[in-house]
Amino acid sequence: MTRATSDPAQRHAANSQPRRLIVTLFGLYARETGNWLSVSALVRLMAQLEVEEPAVRAAVSRLKRRGILVSKKTTGGVGYELSAAALDMLGEGDARIFERRRATAADGWLLAVFTVPESEREQRHKLRTQLTRMGFGNAVPGFWVAPGNLYEETRRTLERLELDRYVELFRGEHLAFGDLRDKVGQWWDLAELEALYGAFIERFGPVRERAARMSPRDAFAGYVSALTVWRKLPYLDPGLPIELLPGDWHGAQAGELFDELRRELAGPAHDFAVAVIAGD
Repeated sequence: MTRATSDPAQRHAANSQPRRLIVTLFGLYARETGNWLSVSALVRLMAQLEVEEPAVRAAVSRLKRRGILVSKKTTGGVGYELSAAALDMLGEGDARIFERRRATAADGWLLAVFTVPESEREQRHKLRTQLTRMGFGNAVPGFWVAPGNLYEETRRTLERLELDRYVELFRGEHLAFGDLRDKVGQWWDLAELEALYGAFIERFGPVRERAARMSPRDAFAGYVSALTVWRKLPYLDPGLPIELLPGDWHGAQAGELFDELRRELAGPAHDFAVAVIAGD
């Protein structure tokens, strides 16, 4: 049984989905040590986030079924590693999450059109899901648009998932008709994204205020929780040119908050995690 805490950092971590927390832990701490964590180390780490062992084991089972984790026994005991596909996915995600760049008007637009045979409807759903995840908006049925600077990431992802054979990619610019600011509001759900950014600021702003005074355990819980929540936001946000966004856009403020949390908490969180993994 883990000890109860009144600290919001731990409460936020415990309220996150265990599967998402586990993927964050593997991305942060397993990849740097041979892509492997023992069962006991994972249970200890999750206990620090106030997730009980039965929930950990249930989440691991689901991640194994989805092909994200693979069982592996070593001289260090029984444990798990990220699958090759998961490693590729996290590697691509590092740039989007930690090195995000907002598009400018000079980047133009990336256009995607695709045709999927009716007999392969599952691939059509998969393709639409991936285009949305990479930041594409659906301008009209069958016509998808994203900032031009997403080309390389889009090409690599479609090739990795073997979806490239269905898709044609083009570069373009908006010539007419209508106000492009109004158009992007139709192609992307900016109101929902703004609400998510606002929720991130509300939830983790207080964590930043206490960051310099946090214990290593609280730094670990705060950073893992923040990163777990943040990971999905850069994928929902296509990184549109700032002049096309509402004047009170919270995305930049939320990005600065995440960067500050990373600078303040990532180091002590890492040191704490390494000690927990070692069983200290």
